Amino acid sequence: MPVQRMDNIGIVVESLDAAIAFFTELGLELQGRAMIEGEWAGRVTGLGSQRVEIAMLVTPDGHGKLELSRFLDPPVVADHRTAPVNALGYLRVMFAVDDLDATLARLRERGARLVGDVVDYADAYRLCYIRGPEGILIGLAQELG
Repeated sequence: MPVQRMDNIGIVVESLDAAIAFFTELGLELQGRAMIEGEWAGRVTGLGSQRVEIAMLVTPDGHGKLELSRFLDPPVVADHRTAPVNALGYLRVMFAVDDLDATLARLRERGARLVGDVVDYADAYRLCYIRGPEGILIGLAQELG
C-alpha cells in the first residue's frame, strides 16, 4: 500500500507561544493545542511516561501541517538548532510564499535572521533560508513568472 500523504512535520521548541506567533505570522493557522501525556504516549515515542504540550498548525491550502512540541517531562536531551545546513539529519522546512521580500520583512520583526542571501534561481524561484524562533532553519520560496 503506498503512502497516502505526509501528515505533518514535528519540531520541538522551548517556547510554544513564540513559535506559534512566528508561524501564524508566516500564514499558518493554529488548529489547536493539547497536552499529551501518559503511558500510551511514551509507548509511541519510546520515552516512557511523558508530558508534552503540542500545537498543530496548518498551511492555508489545508494540506501541510506543522506540529510544535514543548517537552515538560522528560527534559530535552539534545539541541540541533545551531547546526549548519550541511549537518546530518533534519535540515529545514520549506514554505512557498507569494512575496518573499514582504514575508521576510514581517518575519524579521519576529526575530528571523537571514542565513545567507536571497537568490534567484534560473528565473524560476526566489529563495532564502532563515533562522526562525529558537534558531529553527526555515526555507522560503517564491515562484517567479
